[in-house]
Amino acid sequence: MVRISPQHAGLTPIATVLLPFERPSVDAAGEGLYQTLHRDSVEDAMHDLKSHRARAVVISVACCSGLEASKVARLVREFPRVPAVALLTQLEPGTPRDVLYLGQSGVRTLIDVRTAKGWRELRETLISDRGVSVERMALGQLALDLTGVPTDCWRFFEALFGSGARITTVRALAAQLGVLPSTLMSRFFRARLPAPKRYLATARLVRAAHLFENPGLSVASVSNVLDYSSPQSFGRHVRTMLNMTAVDFRRRFTGQRMLDRFREDLVLPHLPTLRMFTPLNPPPGWLAPRLPDHLM
Repeated sequence: MVRISPQHAGLTPIATVLLPFERPSVDAAGEGLYQTLHRDSVEDAMHDLKSHRARAVVISVACCSGLEASKVARLVREFPRVPAVALLTQLEPGTPRDVLYLGQSGVRTLIDVRTAKGWRELRETLISDRGVSVERMALGQLALDLTGVPTDCWRFFEALFGSGARITTVRALAAQLGVLPSTLMSRFFRARLPAPKRYLATARLVRAAHLFENPGLSVASVSNVLDYSSPQSFGRHVRTMLNMTAVDFRRRFTGQRMLDRFREDLVLPHLPTLRMFTPLNPPPGWLAPRLPDHLM
């Protein structure tokens, strides 16, 4: 198992397929921005993508002649949502042919780092791609929907889609928000809003649908990334929430479509309530009601 060192915690992991002399320069260019996972082959980089260890791939043009180009094509085909960047560090007689191979393989971003400007472009490209995540997409849309809601109401939604920690239970969500689980649930119940558990479960399906946009990720891989105990557990979750199989879910929902479902079911119908809702700091005189057993 690949473990991220403390100094790299929070940095975007980038799989690379580079020549040995190229690695130190790519490391230096990304200091404080991304963590490089240097691999010896395209197959190794693809393994990182399947296990969700890497969020982007940087491939040297010099490493992609002949057979390797067909492997790059497979990588791009199976992981269309993962940014793939070709890196040009030197010009050899076969370089134009290799660049053509990469273009035919589906790689759309080529960065020439033979000048300082190229290294700056590499950093900017990877930072930009890092920001295009399902979490940012969700929070961007919800920020528009929830304009004017109390600060602690927004904190609840921000915690659902925060990328800093994996929250899978109401207990963990409540701890993140600094409130007791029973208190959080009772405030939603009193406001006649859907239970926090439903918000959390649906948010996890938004992430799952986004991951499934990469055909190279299996149901087992997605269930592991999202901390389900097993693929069967993930399948039961999908059936309980949406009354369909995991295979049907994958076919019918993209990340955007599942986010739309989240908003249509859990946000838009409840906007008048949410604009006055303070789940973390209730108004003076508020008393928690007794909750039904199934919500505890």
